[in-house]
Amino acid sequence: MTVNLATLIAHGSVRAAVMNYANREPTSEELDEMKRLVAKAMDDGAVGLSTGLIYVPGSFAKTDEIVALAEVVAAAGGLYVTHMRNEGNGVLEAIAEAITIGEQAGLPVDISHLKVATPRLWGQADRALELIRAARARGLEVTVDQYAYTASSTSLESLLPDWVLAGGREEALRRLADATLRAQVKEELKANLKAKTREDFSYAVVAFYGANVDYNGKNLVEVTRLARGTDDLDAQTEQILVMYEQGGAGMIYHTMREDDVATIMREPFTMVASDAGVRKLGLGVPHPRGYGNNARVLGRFVRELGVLRLEDAVRKMTSLPAQTFRLGRRGLIQEGFIADLVLFDDRTIQDNATYDDPHHFPTGIQAVFVRGVAVLQDGKLTGARPGQAIRRAAAGEAR
Repeated sequence: MTVNLATLIAHGSVRAAVMNYANREPTSEELDEMKRLVAKAMDDGAVGLSTGLIYVPGSFAKTDEIVALAEVVAAAGGLYVTHMRNEGNGVLEAIAEAITIGEQAGLPVDISHLKVATPRLWGQADRALELIRAARARGLEVTVDQYAYTASSTSLESLLPDWVLAGGREEALRRLADATLRAQVKEELKANLKAKTREDFSYAVVAFYGANVDYNGKNLVEVTRLARGTDDLDAQTEQILVMYEQGGAGMIYHTMREDDVATIMREPFTMVASDAGVRKLGLGVPHPRGYGNNARVLGRFVRELGVLRLEDAVRKMTSLPAQTFRLGRRGLIQEGFIADLVLFDDRTIQDNATYDDPHHFPTGIQAVFVRGVAVLQDGKLTGARPGQAIRRAAAGEAR
């Protein structure tokens, strides 16, 4: 590999392996099997447990199930990392649940890409942070990570009610083929939209749709008009279901405000993370964070807006995550530490990827070293592959 790689054991994968996509609590035997799989993953080198509680099958799990698995991770010296159950109107309750899991299981908690993704709570990011500050004051190690944009990105199916997706894709398609259930799903889509204080789905933009690439880069209102000749709300909900039936889509959701992003970014326990998968140059119209996240922090939020000092921004990208995830001798320029280094010009570093035109690398980065070996020089890959898998060490510290 060119880069280093550490992994978490995914609760959703473990649950699906034992229970498929069943919408129920596990039996005692099923819970024991999930605990066994988590323990094995920790023995194999995972640094912690991750949950995706917005997504099935994680959304079907109750808090006590996650606590039971987190206790296994705690015994191995790992941490709990969560994509919380709600990032919109229920974000405060979701933070409270994450803290409860950490306190009951006795392990550190990292909240992935903390955000305030609802107009109802825009301007109130400090309320979310106060819950975390209070937990830290009680002695729980809680951190958050964040990307530097006002839009998120995930699947189209995240719009659908969980009950539709129970049992897997074939079951979901069967339900959508039932006219009564289909009508019910469309009404729930409209109700959820109203709860978000939105009039339509124009905030949702197609990143990649394999069935028709002409939809890439267009929002769902535009797509509906193009596909159906009308863009009323009923037509929009029908178009969402048709797109799911035809294979689904990657989406970008414009749900945040930059003042909340800045408020979260200033917090000393906030880390910088892209939340992006590996991009294929030119494929689709993906979220620009996959190209420009860290450069955007250093360019826009440090140099242009003054939200952070340069030193604080670098800490949030290096030593803080290395220490949070117990990555051993990494994250600092210090004798005896592994030389994972980025050489950049703080006067010129700039993200160049945009929502409309995302396939652009940042500028202002001269070189990248992984374990002391140059993998990028003068903007070009060298071909070197010094990266390694970072596993948990026997003593409980990742190496």
